[in-house]
Amino acid sequence: SHMNQPVRWIRNEEPEGHSANHSARLSFLKFLMRYPIFLLAFGPPIFRSFNTYAGFDTSQSHFDIWSIFQVGWLALIALRAIRRLTSARSILIPRQIRSILKYSFFLGLLYVVSIEYSPGRIISAEFSLLYFLTFICVVEFLVDVYQDPPNWMQCLLHLRLISLLLYAVVIVTLPFEPRLVAQFGSVLGIRVLGGAVASTLIICPIIVIISAYTFLHNLESRVRSTLFFLIGLAGMVLSQIRDAEVSILIVLAILVIRWERTSRRTAYILCSGLMALVLISGVVAGAIGGERIWNTFNRGQDIETILTLSGRTGTWVSLVQYSLTHPQGLGYIAGVRKFHGGAFAENIHTSLNNVGGTDDSYLQTLADAGWLAVAFYLIMIAKTAVLGSRFTRKRAFQTQGPDNASRHALRCALLLLLFCLLGGISDSAFVVPLKQEFYIQNIIIAVILGASASVLRASRPGNSSSTNRNIMESA
Repeated sequence: SHMNQPVRWIRNEEPEGHSANHSARLSFLKFLMRYPIFLLAFGPPIFRSFNTYAGFDTSQSHFDIWSIFQVGWLALIALRAIRRLTSARSILIPRQIRSILKYSFFLGLLYVVSIEYSPGRIISAEFSLLYFLTFICVVEFLVDVYQDPPNWMQCLLHLRLISLLLYAVVIVTLPFEPRLVAQFGSVLGIRVLGGAVASTLIICPIIVIISAYTFLHNLESRVRSTLFFLIGLAGMVLSQIRDAEVSILIVLAILVIRWERTSRRTAYILCSGLMALVLISGVVAGAIGGERIWNTFNRGQDIETILTLSGRTGTWVSLVQYSLTHPQGLGYIAGVRKFHGGAFAENIHTSLNNVGGTDDSYLQTLADAGWLAVAFYLIMIAKTAVLGSRFTRKRAFQTQGPDNASRHALRCALLLLLFCLLGGISDSAFVVPLKQEFYIQNIIIAVILGASASVLRASRPGNSSSTNRNIMESA
């Protein structure tokens, strides 16, 4: 009888021995203090000049005040996580979650091994340390939320708020130091990419996806959802990232299709909306012209450039061919920067990132530590997606009672993860520490694992803390 009740952000009654705080809404600052892993989503903003690394070999170490601040930011959060883990009386993580964490841990070990043959051992060692510091933050978060679950939908709403704040920083920076956050060209004009301040590749899609989800499922004021959706959409238009536009269309299509299945009324709304969209698209195409629309979408590139994904495929083929004879990879981070920097250090990389890369998260992992690393990464992602999908089904919540917030949070987080996986096809930042995409993807994975663990715990009979301790000790 409770399953049909609407979602409300209130404190729920819990069985004795189980925390009742998981549905209590926390203020933004209290939330960040309670779950500091979300501080990593800030990046943090690094106001580094676009030509900081001009003329330098980025496979070797170079330090400035911003890199020290960036590493210190992560180190403080990780040290807090280590302190909490060492002082914990018991560490309870379900077996299904531990399996995924093991693959992540072994992937990190492969990065450590790659230090031996890396052309920039210091760089590889530093980034390996950063990888494990992030891993520790994720583990501590999972241990914490398993014993005291938060409001999972609130976690995603605060992630959206962080993205909005960062985009505001980008917009404020634009008129004062435009080269920090934008790229200029004769064909594309101005592209607000965020630079080292914040990556519009990830923060704008997060705003769009979460806002669209809350709007369709009526989880907050629809005026607010619409406003934030339009802000995120405007940010994507200004960034002119074609791959992100395609990825967000796929994610939104899946979201709408799943929403359409909730009732016959929503199906009628979807059909009417599609018919209206077709009519409007026809009118716009007739007024503007199909050729002009096509040139705008393909950024003025010819067919050959489009088919080669702006020249990426040639370098990908070269990297795969190299890896066939060197299955161990090139060395974590430094390998690609050393051997393929010239092929990749173009346009955006020269003016904003200054580090080179493969422009593909999966091939970046291959270049970093070889085929085994790619296998570990794909298995970890696949197991996370399957686990989260399993607990989005209604029957997974029936033993606990109404927990629509957790189910909505899982579904929304899975859509965010899907965007990251699609975005990883054309951007390597999702697997490179110190990149905002890397941290946000890890936070999304942590939310999926944490919410799944909470549902798993709640679905077990006698889910008091003592009972769960006995279950885990016998697992």
